[in-house]
Amino acid sequence: MEFTKSLIKGKLIKRYKRFFVDVKINKEVVTAHCPNTGSMKGLLDEGNEVFLLKNDNPKRKLKYGLELIKANNNLVGVNTHMANKIVEHGLNANLINELKNNDSIKSEVFYNKETRFDFLIEKKKTKKLYRS
Repeated sequence: MEFTKSLIKGKLIKRYKRFFVDVKINKEVVTAHCPNTGSMKGLLDEGNEVFLLKNDNPKRKLKYGLELIKANNNLVGVNTHMANKIVEHGLNANLINELKNNDSIKSEVFYNKETRFDFLIEKKKTKKLYRS
């Protein structure tokens, strides 16, 4: 998946107050917004490589947002707002073996009044598949 803007590589220093991480970019230390309020256990080791997205919106207090953390040689997306975009990319690009070659992929589909699924996948030869 490609980001619309280039990501900036840095080294994690620490996370604090759930929403803040300090990151060293070259010789500068910046504070970035952490969009994931979960514990992220195993990802927040000092020195882990991280990738930030710069935001030039003057209304934002922090100019950077945390997107990815590299831990154990794996890139982990930590921006929970990107999860469905990543899945949609995987579905459309046939990157998920069990869900390849679909006739139709629809997002935000209501099953009934109380239930909405993230994706409806339709294949001509099989029943409808829902993903939440």
